[in-house]
Amino acid sequence: MLETALRLFSEKGYHSVTMHEIARSSEFAIGTLYKFFRSKEDLYRSLMTDLADRFHSALRAALDGPSDEVDKLRNFVRVKGEVFRANVRAIRLFFAEVQGASFNLRAGLNAQLRQRQDQGIQALASVFATAFRRKRFRRIADPYALALALESITNSFLFLWLEAPDRHPYPEDPDTILNIFFKGLLDP
Repeated sequence: MLETALRLFSEKGYHSVTMHEIARSSEFAIGTLYKFFRSKEDLYRSLMTDLADRFHSALRAALDGPSDEVDKLRNFVRVKGEVFRANVRAIRLFFAEVQGASFNLRAGLNAQLRQRQDQGIQALASVFATAFRRKRFRRIADPYALALALESITNSFLFLWLEAPDRHPYPEDPDTILNIFFKGLLDP
């Protein structure tokens, strides 16, 4: 049901899809659909929350993997790109909806998604904090600020890729992004 809803929402837009259409396309009776979801908004909330949980789990696993902080950050950049590119429908749907009139209708959903994003940034910040404690990185900023900066750089590459994948491919090598972040523009 959720996969069918995602396909229909991404093809037609949230407001143009009905619960009857989702039921018919997923080959369920409308009553069965309403057994699981009170409304189309409830179905959308479940769909986006499920996807956000999967994204968050994948990124947490990337950060929990290796013991070396640079390798953790490499994993983060690589996995974030993989998850984003594998879920283009959901990404496009979410951004189309939050920019439209429905943004206020799903303020609760947006708060839930922001909470998951903040948890991810906190996990990323803990990698920087650990690296500072181990004297692996110079402390040039607060760990949270560094996590936000890395999150922003990766998001910029991903949004450019989303707009024009041929002109702006997401880097296959995570060090392309990390070198911008770690080395910057100034010679030592």
